[in-house]
Amino acid sequence: MTLIHSLRLPPDWAWLQSVMAVSVAVLIALVAHALVVRLVVRAGTRLRREARALVVAQVRRPLQWLFVAIAVSFVARALPMDRDLRDLWERLLGFGFPALMGWTAAGLLEAAQRLVELRADISVEDNLAARRKRTRATILGRIGSFAIAFVTICLMLLSVPGIRSIGVTLMASAGIAGLVVGAAAQPALKNLIAGVQMAFTEPIRLDDVVIVGGEWGRIEEIRLTFVVIKLWDERRLVVPVSKFLEESFQNWTRETSQLLGSVFWYVDPGADVARIRAAVGRAVEASDLWDKRFWNCQVTDVKPDAIEIRGLMTARNASVAFDLRCEVREAVLDHIRREMPEAMPRTRVELPGRAGG
Repeated sequence: MTLIHSLRLPPDWAWLQSVMAVSVAVLIALVAHALVVRLVVRAGTRLRREARALVVAQVRRPLQWLFVAIAVSFVARALPMDRDLRDLWERLLGFGFPALMGWTAAGLLEAAQRLVELRADISVEDNLAARRKRTRATILGRIGSFAIAFVTICLMLLSVPGIRSIGVTLMASAGIAGLVVGAAAQPALKNLIAGVQMAFTEPIRLDDVVIVGGEWGRIEEIRLTFVVIKLWDERRLVVPVSKFLEESFQNWTRETSQLLGSVFWYVDPGADVARIRAAVGRAVEASDLWDKRFWNCQVTDVKPDAIEIRGLMTARNASVAFDLRCEVREAVLDHIRREMPEAMPRTRVELPGRAGG
């Protein structure tokens, strides 16, 4: 700035020199950004190629703008500006730096979440640990995104003196307003706190098989305030997060995906139970869906016109268990129809006139 005044350059030449100085600063920032990105990629030799690509893809653009903003801010200090233009420039920096920092932090958070998803493969048979990691990363990621956005907006507003003074004045009289807003937002805050609690207590995880309100489905998405369940018929059930902490529900994959399924048959009281038990065993052992762990067949109830026979069989997960139950049920019914028609339930009526005949 002193050099420009001492040379007494024409206004047009000074303007051109300022543009050239800013252009050089931008070029240096872009080169520095490219070098830093390359060093980071080469330094991460322990990470897989996909992981490095994810991190770089998420932070490359915000870091590029951040490098440019820092370089231009240093050069701008030496450029000739009047007071109004310098105030405007400082306001722009006050808004720009927090926004770029928030953008970078959000990119790093997204990259971390993607890395967890990349390493936690839920397509394997025993995916309990992977589903736990993905669930926690998803919930904490959404909480972190909300916190980053909130802090970024606050820093941007604090850079404006007028808004900062108004905020201080409002904070002094915000007691009653806070109570009113808190009462009005109680359901949302309740679900938000429940979402934070769910991230650590883990009553449900992604891809868990649950029964909520009589509906069977899998946990498809966990948000801060609600959970999306994909039902067996492709419908989506949206449930508040607080419901999973306050009300009872069934989680079929809480500790393991293996499941014990049951099938019931109602046959005539005079049916040969041993032959039906043998038919159940043949149907279960012949099925590729059975995981070879356990099966049995027992009479579990006696009714006036029929007896209840229950078959138990194990499968590796809930979906396979459902198909196995249907397969065994059909096979045993077919056996009874062809080989044991006398086992079909019948209603007996005694005619008074022929009681002794």
